[in-house]
Amino acid sequence: MSTKIFIDGEAGTTGLQIRSRLDSRTDLEMIRLEGPARKDESARREAINESDIVILCLPDEAAREAVSLIARDHVRVIDASTAYRTAQGWVYGFPEMAPGQHRAIAAAQRVTNPGCYPTGAIALLRPLVEHGIVPKGWPVTVNAVSGYSGGGKSLIAAFEDPAASNHTTDNFRIYALGLGHKHIAEMQLYCDLHHPPLFAPSVGRFAQGMIVEVPLQLWALPGATGPDEIRDILEGAYRDSYFVEVASREETEALSSLDPERLNGTNRLKLFVFGNEELGQARLVALLDNLGKGASGQAVQNLNIMIGVDEATGL
Repeated sequence: MSTKIFIDGEAGTTGLQIRSRLDSRTDLEMIRLEGPARKDESARREAINESDIVILCLPDEAAREAVSLIARDHVRVIDASTAYRTAQGWVYGFPEMAPGQHRAIAAAQRVTNPGCYPTGAIALLRPLVEHGIVPKGWPVTVNAVSGYSGGGKSLIAAFEDPAASNHTTDNFRIYALGLGHKHIAEMQLYCDLHHPPLFAPSVGRFAQGMIVEVPLQLWALPGATGPDEIRDILEGAYRDSYFVEVASREETEALSSLDPERLNGTNRLKLFVFGNEELGQARLVALLDNLGKGASGQAVQNLNIMIGVDEATGL
């Protein structure tokens, strides 16, 4: 018996990517609304309650409204918005984050898909915090650059459509200059930090791809820590992971640059530890596709886990 899936908001960037990954699946029955029905509340209510799993690809308020339309206990949810990222009763949908997270997702009724930036930051930081390498009270900085698809239809139009009212010729821009960003809360919570990290996001003139970086002054950390020890901890944390990989010392030292588009079209997440022993410094870097492991790919991985098939199915 196939699993019934409804993507609420499938016409958006994330929804289209999820749909493209599910279209060829024979183990799923897709429920679809066409045209005006997509925004008709009664039609959406019926589709949501007819489904086994509904995937929400909506703005936060619309996602909350969609959850309020659920009337049947059997309906499970994967929400790609930020509405429930730190909410009680929702399981954080980053399967590799911690031992037992995979099992928690498999049993969950409500799964909140992680943000793209937090996926990289948490993957780098959480194991180091757990091992006491980075103290929970440490003043953490997270720098990042994403392709413009991460900003949705409006930002895509700004970079691609000369006729758009917000059209830009910028090749690179920083943003969130007020030092507030909707992803900071989940970074702090799931990295188990006492203070919000200083988050410095930016966007470049490329459609998708992402680099998330955590710089560390190793000489200032409480323990005597080097790049190799950090790499060993990360390798241990993700040794059995299908999608998360830690670059070897040899691979890392052979690199002179890193392309944020390198993993586009995949659900992979690759971690690098660039270090200078003499200076006592390190740059921890996560590379991923912001629309893959950072959004739609991760949602499909969570879906696979929830329905009990191989987590790499369709990925």
